[in-house]
Amino acid sequence: MQRPKHASVSKPVKKQANQPTKSHGGPGEVRIISGQWKGRKLPVLNVEGLRPTTDRVKETLFNWLGQRLDGLICLDMFSGSGAIGFEALSRGAQRVTMIELNKTAFAELKNNFSQFKDAAELGDLDLIHADAIAHSSQLLESSVDITFVDPPFSNEELFLKALNEALRVTKKESHSAVYVEHPKTVFPEKLLTEIPKYGDLWVVGRTIRAGVANGTLLVPKKI
Repeated sequence: MQRPKHASVSKPVKKQANQPTKSHGGPGEVRIISGQWKGRKLPVLNVEGLRPTTDRVKETLFNWLGQRLDGLICLDMFSGSGAIGFEALSRGAQRVTMIELNKTAFAELKNNFSQFKDAAELGDLDLIHADAIAHSSQLLESSVDITFVDPPFSNEELFLKALNEALRVTKKESHSAVYVEHPKTVFPEKLLTEIPKYGDLWVVGRTIRAGVANGTLLVPKKI
């Protein structure tokens, strides 16, 4: 049995003038639904703007993605509680990069991994304390298999920049996807038209109600 691999932790890069985290909700907990960490629980801190993806939405999302993520490279922008990123790692992702700017939420991400890293045969995890858009802009185009993006809803310009980066860094292959949570009043098809260079390469796959928001899976357009 292989020894579990340790997370690397990066220090903050320069901040942009945007809100530090996207997130959902209030105090409580969410659980890992499947994989190596199945059944383990993640605490959800009472951080303003934090809205962790619910178990029901996570289960639906990973059903869409095919349950297992073996060998895939994942990016979790605005990671918040880490509910999505840790789920991806538990399900066999080769590498997961989780980016969070809020200091309190980031400290909890590190604490969670320190409790879970005893699980065997996990992939690599990078915990990045930084602005999600600034850090993602340093990544190569088409270098990620699946990107999860849940930016703050209150800043439309920031939201579009985050989605643009997610579409840019994600591969345009049959297994690739970008999952985005957005206000119910926003239509993903319209969002794609507002991202000229990359929006034309993606289409809406599926959509689910995600509590106070909707969650949409974007997939590469078939050529």
